[in-house]
Amino acid sequence: MNEETTKTVLVTGGAGFIGSNFLFHMLDAHPDYRIICLDKLTYAGNLATLQPIMSNPNFRFVLGDVCDRELVKALFGEEKPDIVVNFAAESHVDRSITNPEVFLDTNIKGTASLLDACFDEKHNPTVERFHQVSTDEVYGDLPLDRPDLLFTEETPVHTSSPYSASKAGADMLVLAYHRTYNLPVSISRCSNNYGPYQFPEKLIPLMIINASKDEPLPVYGEGKNVRDWLYVEDHCRAIDLIMHKGRDGEIYNVGGNNEMTNIDIVRIILEALGKPESLISHVADRKGHDLRYAIDASKIGRELGWQPETMFEEGIRKTIKWNLDNMNWLEDILSGRYLTYNEQMCGAKKGII
Repeated sequence: MNEETTKTVLVTGGAGFIGSNFLFHMLDAHPDYRIICLDKLTYAGNLATLQPIMSNPNFRFVLGDVCDRELVKALFGEEKPDIVVNFAAESHVDRSITNPEVFLDTNIKGTASLLDACFDEKHNPTVERFHQVSTDEVYGDLPLDRPDLLFTEETPVHTSSPYSASKAGADMLVLAYHRTYNLPVSISRCSNNYGPYQFPEKLIPLMIINASKDEPLPVYGEGKNVRDWLYVEDHCRAIDLIMHKGRDGEIYNVGGNNEMTNIDIVRIILEALGKPESLISHVADRKGHDLRYAIDASKIGRELGWQPETMFEEGIRKTIKWNLDNMNWLEDILSGRYLTYNEQMCGAKKGII
């Protein structure tokens, strides 16, 4: 039996956008691994997304909240994970502005619950690695007129929203557990992801849906805010590398090397769909809207050999096609039908807590 056969990986938040893509990646890249997904199935979690892998004998889905310490501890005792990858998080900035409390609960208290479960009765670490999936938003923003400035792993944390503050708090907690309790940890901070299965409240899928229906495309302010776009499959490869080969206690930035303004993204989508720019509707800007995110990902390239493989032209073409080919998946979300499906599956399927 080789070393890979013995690995059990607990992935939290796996029914969401990036988490589900990561589950698909892991089961394909490491077919001998046992993969456990713990997910609360909040509004952003869709169990239908995971149907292609639900029958895989090396996969198990567990319905539960990372803040439920009793459940988390029991799951660790039963499955004894070798590696924990924490995607579980509330992640929409606008929602954090109107309801910050739930972000503090899930993103900070939930992370603490997972960290505390990584020890035995004598407080010795029981896992080989706890990997925290974070965001470049913890760094705040950069000025639009300084394209030479990039976020590095040494950039001070300077958060702008309750969302980014909660993610920064979780990162600090992970690093504190490493220093205080010698827990093996790593953190990745990524730029804006795009690709299949992204919840349609996010910019790219929302613009694709609205444009396909000839409905207005809402753009904050003038749309000049700049983001670095990372194809989700490239992000999944990066996390896989970090959790296996990354240095203990280190932070790694993961970026797509593709800075674009929001308005340019919208125009690219309109052009690809043959729709007029008159569909663009400028709306009041978001409170505290960060101007520019830009990632320096040279560390992960230098240490682990990772580079983004999907150029934006290819990635956005694939993303537009996936959304157009999966309108039923999107319509189920927009109509709320997926929530009923989640409830039916959780009530009917054994092995789901």
